[in-house]
Amino acid sequence: MTRKIAVVGATGNVGQEMLNILAERKFPADEVVALASRNSAGKKISFGNKTLIVQALEDFDFTGTKIALFSPGGEISAIHAPRAAKAGCVVIDNTSHFRMEKDIPLIVPEVNPQAIAEYKKRFIIANPNCSTIQMVVALKPLHDLAKIKRIVVSTYQAVSGGGKEAMDELYESTKKIYENQNLTPKKFSRRIAFNVIPQIDIFMEDGVTKEEWKMKVETKKILDPNIEVEATCVRVPVFNAHSEAINVEFENPISVEEAKRVLSKSDGILLIDNPAEMQFVTPIEASAKDPVFVSRVRKDTSIKNGLSLWVVADNLKKGAALNAVQIAEILVKDHGL
Repeated sequence: MTRKIAVVGATGNVGQEMLNILAERKFPADEVVALASRNSAGKKISFGNKTLIVQALEDFDFTGTKIALFSPGGEISAIHAPRAAKAGCVVIDNTSHFRMEKDIPLIVPEVNPQAIAEYKKRFIIANPNCSTIQMVVALKPLHDLAKIKRIVVSTYQAVSGGGKEAMDELYESTKKIYENQNLTPKKFSRRIAFNVIPQIDIFMEDGVTKEEWKMKVETKKILDPNIEVEATCVRVPVFNAHSEAINVEFENPISVEEAKRVLSKSDGILLIDNPAEMQFVTPIEASAKDPVFVSRVRKDTSIKNGLSLWVVADNLKKGAALNAVQIAEILVKDHGL
């Protein structure tokens, strides 16, 4: 059987990372097609030791393509993901457009791989938000152990989550400060260099940002609908890898030792936690790495059954591209695509 796959949005940060990961993990594809807008058509892009010529998404016929990894932006996915699905191609979409639709599975392979089978309803699978992914990966083994009631999370999110333009703005803004000049923000509502911004995505009517809302509703859909989530999402002047301070209230007693034991044995997690030796993870160590890193697991004495922990992950890898590729690997291995 010939297996042809496509990467949509191949010239963007996440699209390029998808191609890198497909090559690194030797994904079993006979042909890989790079798709982007007409403006990018004809550009050359790397795929392992090969060079792909970018094709125009608008003109591409998905007939015969088994799987397509989408990361072109929500408005574009809304148009072309259903078109690909209609042609018999299974879409793994990294945008937020389809995530909360009831008949589309929202998947983190370490958490709810069984839900992948639901792709047959519409031939579309949604990739969750980057900050949600790393949190639920870290919390799934703890939820299995003691059942989570409530999560309070504060995120410290890197500018790469806003794309290349956001990364460029951090660089240019920092440079201008050292030149005693100011840079008018374009991607952010405030200056990002030497600053933190308690706003990611738009504000909703209740004062919650859409990023915070995503963490609440996506966690319920992926992990457990009975879990309550309170999130504060903050953009910080870090180029790559998101960090999260997570406080968890459980229904049942759970010790720090039990939590560390189960975390250390769980897929996709790397526990690095020895305060006496200053062993904990920061975005620098997590960047360009696959795992979700967990550090600073400790008792929360303010509630009956509580723990606090620090979670860091590369938002372009596990928070986006790697998660999508892992879903594709399960489609091949367990669903015969």
